[in-house]
Amino acid sequence: MTHSEENYLKVIYHLSQQSGKGVSTNAIAGVMESKPSSVTDMIQKLADKGLANYVKYQGVQLTEAGTFAALMIVRKHRLWELFLVEKLDFSWDEVHDVAEQLEHIKSDKLINKLDEFLGFPTEDPHGDPIPDVQGNIASVEKKLLSEINVGKKVLCVGVKDSSAPFLQYLDKQQIALGAVIEVLGREDFDFSVNIKIKDRELTVSNKIAGNLFVKPV
Repeated sequence: MTHSEENYLKVIYHLSQQSGKGVSTNAIAGVMESKPSSVTDMIQKLADKGLANYVKYQGVQLTEAGTFAALMIVRKHRLWELFLVEKLDFSWDEVHDVAEQLEHIKSDKLINKLDEFLGFPTEDPHGDPIPDVQGNIASVEKKLLSEINVGKKVLCVGVKDSSAPFLQYLDKQQIALGAVIEVLGREDFDFSVNIKIKDRELTVSNKIAGNLFVKPV
């Protein structure tokens, strides 16, 4: 596959995970910043390779082979992100763009050795699950911080938004994966959330709370 085909597979996979159904060509075009006609051409190429199907009014769906191929791209991307953070001291807001380049390396042996070197991890630096060599993903029970009741203590396990500005904001507020967060209160006016991390109290907006994945302590 070309790099472009791999990028399309990954985008279709992520969009289908969000919607749980077929993905529209307009949605793909929006993410890829491409013309709908270009998306249609690419879908045809993927279909010719047995990786995707398009049904009018139902959208694009990956075949079993296409899903597995997409999972292997996601696997490489997230393993490289973890390697960059753990072994090369990149910050978690820097790794996405570099991993976007490294995910196209074709050597399965290299990726499997990287997996072994990292200790067969199940999550990347943002808390997203890493598919194993068979494409299996460990399920994690998690909710958004905005959904947690007042008085509960939770563990920060991931982010919904992995953009650099959001991750940099979390760094400034000293909110990281593994942090224990106690929900102290919620403002009725704007639904901002008052939280406590260690001995420090702060207020985060509803938008911030809606982009932090947590699980019960």
